Amino acid sequence: MKAKIGILSLGCPRNLVDSEKLLGRLDLKGYSVVDIEKADVALINTCAFIEEAKKESIAAILDLVELKKAGRLKKIIVYGCLAQRYKDVLRKELPEVDAFIGKVSLNYSLKRFPITPKHFAYLKICEGCLNACSFCVIPRIKGEFISLPISSIISEVEKFNREKISELNIIGQDITGYGLDLGGKTDLASLISRIVKIAKDIHWIRLLYLHPGRITDGLLTVIKNEPKICKYIDLPVQHINDRMLKLMNRKTVKKEIMKVIERIRKAIPGVALRTSIIVGFPGETDKEFQELLDFVKGTRFERLGAFTFSAEEGTPAYSFNRQVPKKVKSQRLDLIMSAQQEIATEFNRKFLGKSLEVLIDEEDNGTYLGRTQFDAPEVDGLVYIKSKRKLEPGDFVKVKISDTLEYDLVGEVK
Repeated sequence: MKAKIGILSLGCPRNLVDSEKLLGRLDLKGYSVVDIEKADVALINTCAFIEEAKKESIAAILDLVELKKAGRLKKIIVYGCLAQRYKDVLRKELPEVDAFIGKVSLNYSLKRFPITPKHFAYLKICEGCLNACSFCVIPRIKGEFISLPISSIISEVEKFNREKISELNIIGQDITGYGLDLGGKTDLASLISRIVKIAKDIHWIRLLYLHPGRITDGLLTVIKNEPKICKYIDLPVQHINDRMLKLMNRKTVKKEIMKVIERIRKAIPGVALRTSIIVGFPGETDKEFQELLDFVKGTRFERLGAFTFSAEEGTPAYSFNRQVPKKVKSQRLDLIMSAQQEIATEFNRKFLGKSLEVLIDEEDNGTYLGRTQFDAPEVDGLVYIKSKRKLEPGDFVKVKISDTLEYDLVGEVK
Protein backbone atom coordinates (compact mmCIF):
# COMPACT_ATOMS: atom_id res chain seq x y z
CA MET A 1 0.00 0.00 0.00
CA LYS A 2 1.40 3.38 -1.02
CA ALA A 3 2.00 6.12 1.54
CA LYS A 4 -0.63 8.68 2.46
CA ILE A 5 0.53 12.15 1.43
CA GLY A 6 -0.34 15.44 3.11
CA ILE A 7 0.71 18.90 2.01
CA LEU A 8 1.23 22.30 3.59
CA SER A 9 1.39 25.03 0.95
CA LEU A 10 2.81 28.36 2.10
CA GLY A 11 3.21 31.70 0.37
CA CYS A 12 1.52 33.02 -2.72
CA PRO A 13 -1.18 31.55 -5.00
CA ARG A 14 1.56 30.67 -7.50
CA ASN A 15 2.95 28.28 -4.91
CA LEU A 16 -0.52 26.90 -4.38
CA VAL A 17 -0.88 26.06 -8.08
CA ASP A 18 2.47 24.25 -7.96
CA SER A 19 1.27 22.29 -4.92
CA GLU A 20 -1.92 21.28 -6.71
CA LYS A 21 0.08 20.13 -9.73
CA LEU A 22 2.44 18.09 -7.59
CA LEU A 23 -0.44 16.46 -5.72
CA GLY A 24 -2.09 15.74 -9.05
CA ARG A 25 1.01 13.88 -10.18
CA LEU A 26 1.14 11.87 -6.94
CA ASP A 27 -2.58 11.11 -7.17
CA LEU A 28 -2.11 9.73 -10.69
CA LYS A 29 0.63 7.45 -9.34
CA GLY A 30 -1.77 5.98 -6.81
CA TYR A 31 -0.82 7.83 -3.64
CA SER A 32 -3.61 8.83 -1.26
CA VAL A 33 -3.81 12.56 -0.67
CA VAL A 34 -5.05 13.29 2.87
CA ASP A 35 -5.09 16.03 5.48
CA ILE A 36 -1.65 16.55 6.95
CA GLU A 37 -2.75 15.19 10.38
CA LYS A 38 -3.53 11.82 8.78
CA ALA A 39 -0.47 11.64 6.52
CA ASP A 40 2.50 9.27 6.53
CA VAL A 41 4.54 11.72 4.44
CA ALA A 42 4.31 15.50 4.81
CA LEU A 43 5.20 17.76 1.89
CA ILE A 44 5.74 21.43 2.64
CA ASN A 45 5.89 23.93 -0.20
CA THR A 46 7.88 26.83 1.23
CA CYS A 47 8.18 30.54 0.56
CA ALA A 48 11.36 32.60 0.83
CA PHE A 49 10.32 35.91 -0.70
CA ILE A 50 10.98 38.09 2.35
CA GLU A 51 12.24 37.58 5.91
CA GLU A 52 8.76 37.04 7.40
CA ALA A 53 7.98 34.36 4.81
CA LYS A 54 11.22 32.54 5.61
CA LYS A 55 10.43 32.61 9.33
CA GLU A 56 6.95 31.22 8.67
CA SER A 57 8.41 28.41 6.55
CA ILE A 58 11.00 27.46 9.18
CA ALA A 59 8.37 27.49 11.94
CA ALA A 60 6.12 25.20 9.88
CA ILE A 61 8.99 22.78 9.24
CA LEU A 62 9.81 22.67 12.95
CA ASP A 63 6.17 21.85 13.74
CA LEU A 64 6.35 18.91 11.33
CA VAL A 65 9.62 17.78 12.90
CA GLU A 66 7.85 17.57 16.25
CA LEU A 67 5.11 15.43 14.68
CA LYS A 68 7.78 13.13 13.25
CA LYS A 69 9.51 12.82 16.63
CA ALA A 70 6.14 11.90 18.17
CA GLY A 71 5.73 9.12 15.61
CA ARG A 72 2.83 10.76 13.79
CA LEU A 73 4.81 11.24 10.56
CA LYS A 74 7.23 8.91 8.79
CA LYS A 75 8.84 11.39 6.41
CA ILE A 76 9.12 15.12 5.78
CA ILE A 77 9.91 16.54 2.35
CA VAL A 78 10.62 20.27 2.02
CA TYR A 79 10.49 21.82 -1.42
CA GLY A 80 9.92 25.15 -3.13
CA CYS A 81 11.58 28.52 -2.68
CA LEU A 82 13.22 28.04 0.73
CA ALA A 83 14.75 24.73 -0.33
CA GLN A 84 15.91 26.28 -3.59
CA ARG A 85 17.72 29.12 -1.80
CA TYR A 86 19.08 27.41 1.30
CA LYS A 87 19.24 23.67 0.59
CA ASP A 88 22.79 23.10 1.89
CA VAL A 89 22.28 25.11 5.07
CA LEU A 90 18.94 23.47 5.80
CA ARG A 91 20.37 19.97 5.42
CA LYS A 92 22.85 20.73 8.21
CA GLU A 93 20.38 22.48 10.49
CA LEU A 94 17.41 20.13 10.02
CA PRO A 95 18.64 16.53 9.82
CA GLU A 96 15.14 15.30 10.67
CA VAL A 97 13.95 16.34 7.20
CA ASP A 98 14.23 13.48 4.70
CA ALA A 99 14.64 15.53 1.54
CA PHE A 100 15.06 19.11 0.36
CA ILE A 101 13.95 19.72 -3.21
CA GLY A 102 14.32 23.08 -4.96
CA LYS A 103 12.68 23.49 -8.32
CA VAL A 104 10.06 20.89 -9.16
CA SER A 105 9.50 20.25 -12.86
CA LEU A 106 5.75 20.37 -13.44
CA ASN A 107 3.96 19.08 -16.48
CA TYR A 108 1.15 21.57 -16.97
CA SER A 109 -0.93 19.13 -18.98
CA LEU A 110 -1.32 16.92 -15.90
CA LYS A 111 -4.33 16.99 -13.61
CA ARG A 112 -4.46 19.17 -10.52
CA PHE A 113 -5.54 18.02 -7.09
CA PRO A 114 -7.50 21.03 -5.78
CA ILE A 115 -6.66 22.40 -2.34
CA THR A 116 -8.57 25.64 -2.81
CA PRO A 117 -12.32 25.80 -2.12
CA LYS A 118 -14.23 24.17 -4.97
CA HIS A 119 -15.85 27.40 -6.17
CA PHE A 120 -12.72 29.30 -7.19
CA ALA A 121 -9.34 28.50 -8.71
CA TYR A 122 -6.04 30.05 -9.70
CA LEU A 123 -4.72 29.78 -13.25
CA LYS A 124 -1.01 30.44 -13.61
CA ILE A 125 -0.11 31.60 -17.12
CA CYS A 126 3.63 32.29 -16.71
CA GLU A 127 6.67 31.29 -14.70
CA GLY A 128 9.59 33.36 -13.46
CA CYS A 129 9.91 37.11 -13.86
CA LEU A 130 11.35 39.54 -16.40
CA ASN A 131 11.50 42.69 -14.27
CA ALA A 132 14.72 42.15 -12.25
CA CYS A 133 13.70 44.56 -9.48
CA SER A 134 16.72 45.21 -7.27
CA PHE A 135 14.91 44.13 -4.07
CA CYS A 136 13.38 40.91 -5.39
CA VAL A 137 14.83 37.41 -5.17
CA ILE A 138 12.17 35.77 -7.36
CA PRO A 139 14.21 35.75 -10.62
CA ARG A 140 17.08 34.11 -8.74
CA ILE A 141 14.75 31.41 -7.39
CA LYS A 142 12.35 30.92 -10.28
CA GLY A 143 14.58 31.74 -13.23
CA GLU A 144 13.81 33.52 -16.49
CA PHE A 145 10.32 34.51 -17.55
CA ILE A 146 8.41 31.84 -19.48
CA SER A 147 4.91 32.15 -20.92
CA LEU A 148 3.13 28.83 -20.43
CA PRO A 149 1.81 27.15 -23.58
CA ILE A 150 -1.53 28.47 -24.78
CA SER A 151 -2.74 24.90 -25.31
CA SER A 152 -2.24 23.99 -21.64
CA ILE A 153 -3.86 27.24 -20.49
CA ILE A 154 -6.90 26.71 -22.69
CA SER A 155 -7.16 23.10 -21.54
CA GLU A 156 -7.29 24.22 -17.91
CA VAL A 157 -9.89 26.89 -18.64
CA GLU A 158 -12.05 24.28 -20.39
CA LYS A 159 -11.78 22.05 -17.32
CA PHE A 160 -12.72 24.86 -14.94
CA ASN A 161 -15.61 25.78 -17.20
CA ARG A 162 -16.94 22.22 -17.14
CA GLU A 163 -16.75 22.34 -13.35
CA LYS A 164 -18.64 25.66 -13.43
CA ILE A 165 -16.42 27.31 -10.84
CA SER A 166 -17.59 30.73 -9.76
CA GLU A 167 -14.32 32.63 -9.99
CA LEU A 168 -11.10 32.17 -11.99
CA ASN A 169 -8.06 34.15 -10.84
CA ILE A 170 -5.40 34.53 -13.52
CA ILE A 171 -1.99 34.83 -11.94
CA GLY A 172 1.76 35.04 -12.54
CA GLN A 173 4.63 37.01 -11.14
CA ASP A 174 3.75 39.61 -13.80
CA ILE A 175 1.05 38.53 -16.24
CA THR A 176 1.48 41.65 -18.42
CA GLY A 177 4.63 40.01 -19.74
CA TYR A 178 2.65 37.15 -21.26
CA GLY A 179 3.71 36.51 -24.84
CA LEU A 180 6.84 38.65 -24.83
CA ASP A 181 8.94 35.49 -25.11
CA LEU A 182 6.74 34.00 -27.84
CA GLY A 183 7.91 36.20 -30.67
CA GLY A 184 4.88 38.48 -30.77
CA LYS A 185 2.42 35.66 -31.51
CA THR A 186 0.10 36.70 -28.69
CA ASP A 187 -0.21 39.04 -25.70
CA LEU A 188 -2.22 39.22 -22.49
CA ALA A 189 -5.17 41.05 -24.05
CA SER A 190 -5.65 38.47 -26.80
CA LEU A 191 -5.17 35.58 -24.36
CA ILE A 192 -7.80 36.98 -21.98
CA SER A 193 -10.20 37.45 -24.91
CA ARG A 194 -9.80 33.75 -25.77
CA ILE A 195 -10.28 32.70 -22.16
CA VAL A 196 -13.49 34.73 -21.83
CA LYS A 197 -15.01 33.04 -24.89
CA ILE A 198 -14.33 29.60 -23.43
CA ALA A 199 -15.33 30.39 -19.85
CA LYS A 200 -19.07 30.62 -20.54
CA ASP A 201 -20.03 29.07 -17.19
CA ILE A 202 -17.49 30.96 -15.07
CA HIS A 203 -19.05 34.09 -13.59
CA TRP A 204 -15.96 36.09 -12.54
CA ILE A 205 -12.49 36.31 -14.06
CA ARG A 206 -9.92 38.25 -12.07
CA LEU A 207 -6.52 39.46 -13.28
CA LEU A 208 -3.74 39.68 -10.71
CA TYR A 209 -0.30 41.31 -10.79
CA LEU A 210 -0.15 43.84 -13.65
CA HIS A 211 3.08 45.84 -14.05
CA PRO A 212 2.27 49.56 -14.50
CA GLY A 213 4.72 49.83 -17.41
CA ARG A 214 2.84 47.34 -19.59
CA ILE A 215 -0.84 48.27 -19.28
CA THR A 216 -1.97 48.55 -22.91
CA ASP A 217 -5.09 50.24 -24.24
CA GLY A 218 -6.09 46.88 -25.71
CA LEU A 219 -5.99 45.25 -22.27
CA LEU A 220 -8.06 48.05 -20.73
CA THR A 221 -10.63 47.68 -23.50
CA VAL A 222 -10.97 43.95 -22.82
CA ILE A 223 -11.37 44.53 -19.07
CA LYS A 224 -13.97 47.25 -19.64
CA ASN A 225 -16.05 45.43 -22.24
CA GLU A 226 -16.11 41.90 -20.81
CA PRO A 227 -18.75 41.64 -18.06
CA LYS A 228 -17.07 38.54 -16.61
CA ILE A 229 -13.84 40.36 -15.87
CA CYS A 230 -13.79 41.92 -12.41
CA LYS A 231 -13.31 45.68 -12.53
CA TYR A 232 -10.30 45.29 -10.27
CA ILE A 233 -6.71 46.00 -11.27
CA ASP A 234 -3.76 44.95 -9.15
CA LEU A 235 -1.06 47.47 -10.05
CA PRO A 236 2.02 47.20 -7.79
CA VAL A 237 3.88 50.52 -8.02
CA GLN A 238 6.30 49.93 -5.07
CA HIS A 239 7.22 53.65 -4.82
CA ILE A 240 6.56 56.97 -6.54
CA ASN A 241 9.80 58.92 -6.08
CA ASP A 242 11.89 58.77 -9.26
CA ARG A 243 15.20 58.18 -7.46
CA MET A 244 13.70 55.33 -5.47
CA LEU A 245 12.11 53.81 -8.59
CA LYS A 246 15.48 53.90 -10.34
CA LEU A 247 17.25 52.26 -7.40
CA MET A 248 14.51 49.62 -7.34
CA ASN A 249 15.05 49.06 -11.08
CA ARG A 250 11.32 49.38 -11.70
CA LYS A 251 11.85 50.65 -15.27
CA THR A 252 9.19 53.32 -14.87
CA VAL A 253 8.94 56.86 -13.47
CA LYS A 254 6.44 58.90 -11.48
CA LYS A 255 5.01 60.66 -14.53
CA GLU A 256 4.28 57.34 -16.26
CA ILE A 257 2.70 55.84 -13.15
CA MET A 258 0.41 58.84 -12.70
CA LYS A 259 -0.52 58.68 -16.36
CA VAL A 260 -1.40 54.97 -16.33
CA ILE A 261 -3.57 55.42 -13.22
CA GLU A 262 -5.41 58.24 -14.98
CA ARG A 263 -5.83 56.06 -18.11
CA ILE A 264 -7.22 53.16 -16.09
CA ARG A 265 -9.76 55.24 -14.20
CA LYS A 266 -10.87 57.03 -17.35
CA ALA A 267 -11.21 53.79 -19.33
CA ILE A 268 -13.00 51.77 -16.61
CA PRO A 269 -15.42 53.86 -14.54
CA GLY A 270 -15.86 52.48 -11.03
CA VAL A 271 -12.70 50.38 -11.17
CA ALA A 272 -11.03 49.33 -7.90
CA LEU A 273 -7.28 49.86 -7.99
CA ARG A 274 -5.06 47.79 -5.73
CA THR A 275 -1.37 48.48 -5.27
CA SER A 276 1.57 47.41 -3.15
CA ILE A 277 4.36 49.67 -1.93
CA ILE A 278 7.65 49.31 -0.08
CA VAL A 279 8.71 51.70 2.68
CA GLY A 280 12.22 52.03 4.06
CA PHE A 281 14.07 51.11 0.89
CA PRO A 282 17.83 51.78 1.34
CA GLY A 283 18.52 55.50 1.20
CA GLU A 284 14.86 56.56 1.38
CA THR A 285 14.91 60.05 2.89
CA ASP A 286 12.17 61.67 4.96
CA LYS A 287 11.34 63.84 1.96
CA GLU A 288 11.11 60.88 -0.41
CA PHE A 289 8.90 59.01 2.03
CA GLN A 290 6.68 62.07 2.38
CA GLU A 291 6.32 62.12 -1.41
CA LEU A 292 5.15 58.52 -1.25
CA LEU A 293 2.71 59.26 1.58
CA ASP A 294 1.30 62.26 -0.29
CA PHE A 295 0.92 60.08 -3.37
CA VAL A 296 -1.06 57.46 -1.42
CA LYS A 297 -3.30 60.14 0.08
CA GLY A 298 -3.82 61.86 -3.26
CA THR A 299 -4.32 58.82 -5.48
CA ARG A 300 -6.68 57.10 -3.03
CA PHE A 301 -6.19 53.50 -4.03
CA GLU A 302 -9.25 51.45 -3.16
CA ARG A 303 -6.99 48.62 -1.98
CA LEU A 304 -3.37 48.82 -0.80
CA GLY A 305 -0.76 46.57 0.75
CA ALA A 306 2.41 48.06 2.25
CA PHE A 307 5.59 46.33 3.33
CA THR A 308 8.84 47.32 4.98
CA PHE A 309 11.95 46.68 2.90
CA SER A 310 13.47 43.26 3.52
CA ALA A 311 17.15 42.90 2.62
CA GLU A 312 17.43 39.58 0.77
CA GLU A 313 20.73 37.85 0.03
CA GLY A 314 21.44 37.59 -3.65
CA THR A 315 19.65 40.80 -4.59
CA PRO A 316 21.43 44.05 -5.55
CA ALA A 317 19.58 45.99 -2.82
CA TYR A 318 20.99 43.68 -0.14
CA SER A 319 24.34 45.51 -0.27
CA PHE A 320 23.01 49.02 -0.90
CA ASN A 321 24.36 51.70 1.41
CA ARG A 322 22.24 53.70 3.87
CA GLN A 323 19.98 50.90 5.07
CA VAL A 324 17.02 52.45 6.90
CA PRO A 325 16.75 51.55 10.63
CA LYS A 326 14.03 49.05 11.54
CA LYS A 327 12.30 51.55 13.85
CA VAL A 328 12.07 54.15 11.07
CA LYS A 329 10.69 51.57 8.64
CA SER A 330 8.01 50.59 11.14
CA GLN A 331 7.04 54.22 11.74
CA ARG A 332 6.73 54.84 8.01
CA LEU A 333 4.63 51.71 7.56
CA ASP A 334 2.26 52.87 10.31
CA LEU A 335 1.83 56.26 8.63
CA ILE A 336 1.02 54.66 5.28
CA MET A 337 -1.46 52.20 6.76
CA SER A 338 -3.16 54.88 8.87
CA ALA A 339 -3.68 56.97 5.74
CA GLN A 340 -4.99 53.96 3.82
CA GLN A 341 -7.35 53.04 6.62
CA GLU A 342 -9.11 56.38 6.23
CA ILE A 343 -9.24 55.98 2.45
CA ALA A 344 -10.66 52.46 2.67
CA THR A 345 -13.25 53.53 5.24
CA GLU A 346 -14.42 56.36 2.98
CA PHE A 347 -14.54 54.03 -0.04
CA ASN A 348 -16.70 51.51 1.82
CA ARG A 349 -19.13 54.20 3.02
CA LYS A 350 -20.11 54.76 -0.62
CA PHE A 351 -21.78 51.34 -0.58
CA LEU A 352 -24.00 52.02 2.44
CA GLY A 353 -27.64 51.31 1.53
CA LYS A 354 -26.70 49.93 -1.89
CA SER A 355 -27.07 46.40 -3.22
CA LEU A 356 -23.92 44.61 -4.38
CA GLU A 357 -23.30 41.30 -6.06
CA VAL A 358 -21.38 39.12 -3.61
CA LEU A 359 -19.71 35.74 -3.99
CA ILE A 360 -20.24 33.50 -0.96
CA ASP A 361 -17.02 31.90 0.31
CA GLU A 362 -18.04 30.21 3.57
CA GLU A 363 -20.29 30.19 6.62
CA ASP A 364 -19.04 31.05 10.09
CA ASN A 365 -21.40 30.58 13.07
CA GLY A 366 -24.50 31.60 11.17
CA THR A 367 -22.84 34.47 9.32
CA TYR A 368 -21.85 34.09 5.69
CA LEU A 369 -18.55 35.47 4.47
CA GLY A 370 -18.34 36.73 0.92
CA ARG A 371 -16.53 39.09 -1.43
CA THR A 372 -17.42 41.71 -4.00
CA GLN A 373 -15.71 41.88 -7.38
CA PHE A 374 -13.43 44.49 -5.79
CA ASP A 375 -11.90 41.94 -3.39
CA ALA A 376 -9.44 39.20 -4.31
CA PRO A 377 -9.33 36.02 -2.20
CA GLU A 378 -7.32 36.20 1.02
CA VAL A 379 -5.80 39.65 0.47
CA ASP A 380 -8.75 42.06 0.46
CA GLY A 381 -11.87 42.74 2.49
CA LEU A 382 -14.93 40.64 3.24
CA VAL A 383 -18.69 41.10 3.31
CA TYR A 384 -20.37 39.75 6.47
CA ILE A 385 -23.84 38.59 5.46
CA LYS A 386 -27.03 37.62 7.25
CA SER A 387 -29.46 35.49 5.30
CA LYS A 388 -32.73 33.74 6.19
CA ARG A 389 -32.22 31.26 3.38
CA LYS A 390 -29.43 28.73 3.13
CA LEU A 391 -26.47 29.81 1.04
CA GLU A 392 -23.62 27.72 -0.34
CA PRO A 393 -20.00 28.54 -1.17
CA GLY A 394 -19.92 29.64 -4.79
CA ASP A 395 -23.37 31.26 -4.75
CA PHE A 396 -23.75 34.78 -6.09
CA VAL A 397 -26.29 36.86 -4.17
CA LYS A 398 -27.48 40.44 -4.02
CA VAL A 399 -26.56 41.91 -0.65
CA LYS A 400 -27.92 45.20 0.70
CA ILE A 401 -25.15 46.90 2.66
CA SER A 402 -26.34 47.94 6.13
CA ASP A 403 -23.03 48.84 7.78
CA THR A 404 -19.42 49.54 6.85
CA LEU A 405 -16.17 48.79 8.66
CA GLU A 406 -12.63 49.97 7.94
CA TYR A 407 -11.96 47.30 5.34
CA ASP A 408 -15.12 45.15 5.37
CA LEU A 409 -18.83 45.46 4.70
CA VAL A 410 -21.92 44.16 6.50
CA GLY A 411 -25.21 43.37 4.81
CA GLU A 412 -28.28 41.20 4.31
CA VAL A 413 -29.45 39.12 1.37
CA LYS A 414 -32.31 40.87 -0.38
